Amino acid sequence: MSCCAAGSEASAELDTLRAGGHSDAELRAASRPAGDGLKQLDLALPGVHCGGCIRTVETGLKKLPLVDEARVNLSTKRVRVIWREDGAPSDIVNALQDLGYEAHIFDFSADKKDKTLGVLLRSLAVAGFAAANIMLLSVSVWSGADAATRDMFHWISALIAIPALAYSGQVFYRSAFAALRKGRLNMDVPITLAVILAFAMSLYETMHSGERVYFDASVTLMFFLLIGRTLDHVMREQARNAVAGLRKLAPGGASILNEDGGRTFIETEAIEPGMHVLLAAGDRVPVDGRVIVGESDMDASLVSGESAPLRISPGSLIQAGTLNLTGPLTIEATASAGDSFLAEMVRLMEAAEGGKARYRRIADRAAELYAPAVHLAALLAFVGWLIVSRDFGHALYIAIAVLIITCPCALGLAVPVVQVVAAGRLFKNGIMVKDGSAMERMAEADMAVFDKTGTLTMGEPVLVNAQDVDPQSLAIAAAIGRHSRHPLARALAGLAPQGGDLEERLTGLREAPGKGVECVVGGRTYRLGRAEWALEEGEDESAMAATTQAVLGVDGRFLAAFLFEDRLRPGAAESIATLKNRGIDVEILSGDRLGAVERLARLLGVAAFRAGVLPSGKQDRIAALASEGRKVLMVGDGLNDAPALSRAHVSMAPATAADVGRNAADFVFLHSGLEAVAIALDTSVRAGKLIRQNFALAILYNLIAIPTAILGFASPLVAAIAMSSSSIVVILNSLRLRLGSDGLAVAAKSVESAEREVSAASGAGARV
Repeated sequence: MSCCAAGSEASAELDTLRAGGHSDAELRAASRPAGDGLKQLDLALPGVHCGGCIRTVETGLKKLPLVDEARVNLSTKRVRVIWREDGAPSDIVNALQDLGYEAHIFDFSADKKDKTLGVLLRSLAVAGFAAANIMLLSVSVWSGADAATRDMFHWISALIAIPALAYSGQVFYRSAFAALRKGRLNMDVPITLAVILAFAMSLYETMHSGERVYFDASVTLMFFLLIGRTLDHVMREQARNAVAGLRKLAPGGASILNEDGGRTFIETEAIEPGMHVLLAAGDRVPVDGRVIVGESDMDASLVSGESAPLRISPGSLIQAGTLNLTGPLTIEATASAGDSFLAEMVRLMEAAEGGKARYRRIADRAAELYAPAVHLAALLAFVGWLIVSRDFGHALYIAIAVLIITCPCALGLAVPVVQVVAAGRLFKNGIMVKDGSAMERMAEADMAVFDKTGTLTMGEPVLVNAQDVDPQSLAIAAAIGRHSRHPLARALAGLAPQGGDLEERLTGLREAPGKGVECVVGGRTYRLGRAEWALEEGEDESAMAATTQAVLGVDGRFLAAFLFEDRLRPGAAESIATLKNRGIDVEILSGDRLGAVERLARLLGVAAFRAGVLPSGKQDRIAALASEGRKVLMVGDGLNDAPALSRAHVSMAPATAADVGRNAADFVFLHSGLEAVAIALDTSVRAGKLIRQNFALAILYNLIAIPTAILGFASPLVAAIAMSSSSIVVILNSLRLRLGSDGLAVAAKSVESAEREVSAASGAGARV
């Protein structure tokens, strides 16, 4: 090997080691496409633990030319980086190491034991044991032991404190020293400084037979600090466990049917759209797909919230994570694992705590400014007391108390703990939220706008006049309907067998959002959709009725009208009554005909409604309301609702919505019931109140604690207890969000009359 080659290889090895042991090739392979020449790389950052860490990482990465976006998720201790494909991803890892953070490729499939919690618990146990023993020795000293006995007990205390602080304090020391090496301050720096100073001063006093030592204070301080850090970690681990639980619903692999009839088992990540996947009874669905062979019962509770099995047959669409219960199936994959329904739900769950909400930005900025302020306050207290008392030891003693008592742990926990608890509460109710800012905007909503089909109704219309329609027209409409996701088109699609000569003769297929589907058969243009679009102006529309319908026209002439009925979505009446009870105005915007919309509005007690609204009209209406100062909550599901969902102040969509609708929405609810709207609103309002309460508690604590410590009325031990107690109070206050909602209970009473009204009008299976 030549010297040049050896040098090149050594350089490459050095670059690999510097990039957390990952080469450029490995980092590229771990990235996935993000569109427009961008890729997404997920890296594990075990060293992040506070708002200051988040700001440092995100700010540092955004300075790199190849980085388009960087977002840290504190719960999963992960950073998502969107980078340009023409760059070297190892630069990202190297930049993180330069910032003081170890980074590795994030392992999504790993089911690892929580090692951090184990370390925290062991450290807590060591600190607690040492603190108890040193406190016993201190009691003997306080009781009036003679000088020789006092010195002996001080030395025994020192021997206990040295290994206890060295072992238990590693959690804080490593973070503090890493920050200082990079010229930064974080919350662990004042903690580390206070512990070291208290111990050093005590050791000095012991060596010189002094009367005052603070081994008990320094070790007890560490004990209380670890209590706060452990509680914080446990809270975040709950969010990680929720995400891990979702990930476990995805199987590790599946059997693929080859073109020659053979079978190959491949990993789930390797499944691509178009592949035929074999599912046995008891198998989880690995990716979204369409059934092509077989019938079975599916446990789709993840998607619908319904415990009753769902019967599926050829043509049925099934989502990743659902469970095949009874029969073998062959499905055609319609999405890769990374783009499946389950992966999208995981991404939404992970994003809930990582979003840059307004309150979160305030807390992060305050914590960033707080660290230097803490050191400045301690320095001023030391100088002031040194001038006044001429006692170096006493001045240092007070400075240590100030360092401890002013640590901004409570402020740092004020927002993220509430967001974690709120996201968990929403998840338990089948609601995914994109980030904390969505909850803030939901709490501000003063008007709710609902789509009709698929939102207030189940979007599962049933054809009621099939016997009145010519069979040939029905067959053409069914063939056209297979090429649209509109609920009416899907209802028609299931009325005729798939394939055949007619299916093959369809050409020039084109869907006009909000209008219908157009195609050419035998040189003639067929349109299925709204009458004013499918028929030429002036064409006879005498068949038009108030019932929801679609029209089939050929070359602009009327051919057939299809009349449908739809079921009211469960919880629709309750949610609307709850919104009205909160003083939120409700309006229905629908592309359906006036008669059907009016009937539904009357059934639900909604006075404001608009029918025949095109997608652009919905968007314009939302914009008009916004210009009036209204903060609109939009709830919709279809392709034609996406612009309005994006334009609204905050938005919700069911999991059954079109992909673009789910992507545009801030909240996605998995269960079929529309009570998710009321639950999301209630949780968001309560989360906002708790965050403001946490801020108030943190501010009140500091207004009392800082003057107390500076004036010398708080020892380091008292300061440690006060600081840890403030963090615990914030956590306990945040946990109140887990309790049952009185607001929903009150709202439930207010909807009893609405429920009776709906039942009287339409019975248990209301159709509109």
